Parts: sequence; structure tokens; C-alpha cells
Amino acid sequence: MQPRFVGRLGLADAVTVGNAMLGFLAAFVATRDAALAARIVLLAAVLDGLDGVIARRRGGTLAGPYLDSLADVASFGVAPALLIASRATNAWSFGADPAKYALALLLPAIYVAMAVTRLGLYTAYDSDVAETKGVPSTLAATVLSAGVLAGFVGPVLLVALSGLLAALMVTQITYPDLHPQDALVMGLVQVLAILLQGRPGEVFAFALLFLSLAYLVFGPRFYWT
Repeated sequence: MQPRFVGRLGLADAVTVGNAMLGFLAAFVATRDAALAARIVLLAAVLDGLDGVIARRRGGTLAGPYLDSLADVASFGVAPALLIASRATNAWSFGADPAKYALALLLPAIYVAMAVTRLGLYTAYDSDVAETKGVPSTLAATVLSAGVLAGFVGPVLLVALSGLLAALMVTQITYPDLHPQDALVMGLVQVLAILLQGRPGEVFAFALLFLSLAYLVFGPRFYWT
């Protein structure tokens, strides 16, 4: 007997499911190797862009938007939240500072909750238009992961960023979809940040962080022009 998905899902959906698998791997690795976990999250972001390209060129399926949001919960909600919580709780002892330790768990948990909320709203209202309300979860996860790889974003800033991005994901601020050429540039920088080690990798991670923050801050106002 064939699995139910045979004949119902396409190549884009297979890439989306791969994205979800990477989300699990990133979450597993987050407690052991923060840099590797960040690279896996960025790789998941590359697949997230690729499945959209494939769907536009070869056609999507009715299940595609739902699979995409479910995969994004794992890769851009749970995985980066575990990465932040792990780094912060390793740096802050519960016995020495229970308030900081609790915050290191609470804000990432809120980040996951807001990512789930945002993705549900996106699937219901924004998936068929060229813009979306609230910071995309992929962008939020990219900012956090690039910050880890760049090497100068410590636990305090990561926890604060997770709280800020959690709030921004459910705002009414409208973000336009990236133009194909801009998405290609972003993807190339992501790939180089993933593959390169040492100083070159940090340089491209910083470039990715800069580009992501620029879009985060200026995209709603200036990107259309």
C-alpha cells in the first residue's frame, strides 16, 4: 500500500519537509554546538526560499502552504529559540541569578508562541499576496543565527533580540516580499556564511546580519521604492 502523500505532494513539498527535518537537527544540536545549529537554521532558510521558487516554476499543491508553515515552526520557531535558551542558560547559573535564568527561558518560549501565531495568520491571510504583516519568522531566525555566527552577539543581546522579534512578528507592520534578485543575493550570502569557517565565515555572517537588519528596519518604508 502506497503512502498517502504519493501523487498528492510535489517537489516543492519535499523540499519543505526537508526544511522541517533541518529544524529538528538544529534544535538537537543547539545544546551542543551553537555555531553548527545556527548554520543549520540558515540552511533551512535557504530551503525555505528554494521551495517557493520550485512551487512558482513547477506548480504547488493544496497542502503546500500548510506544510510550509508547519516546517517553519520547527526551523524558525523552535530551533532558534532553543539556540538562544541554551546559550543563555549555559552562561547564567540558576543559583547565581534565578531572574536572568527564568528570562532566558521565558523570552524564547514567547518567541516560539509568537512565531506559531504569526505563521498561522500568514497561512490564513497572507500566503497569496506579495506582502505580509509582521516580521517574517524566517527573517527573525536569520537575524538570530547570523548574530551567533558573527561572533559578537552575546547571551544578553540574543535574549533581548528574541523578545523584540517576538513582538515584531505579530505587529501590523507590512513587509513586502523580496524581489527575486534580492532573494538570490541574500541566499548567496547565507550559503557563504554557512560554508566558510573562521574569519571569512564571520565576515559573511556579519554581512548577512547587516542585510537582514537593514530589511527589518527599512523594508516596510523604503523597499517598495
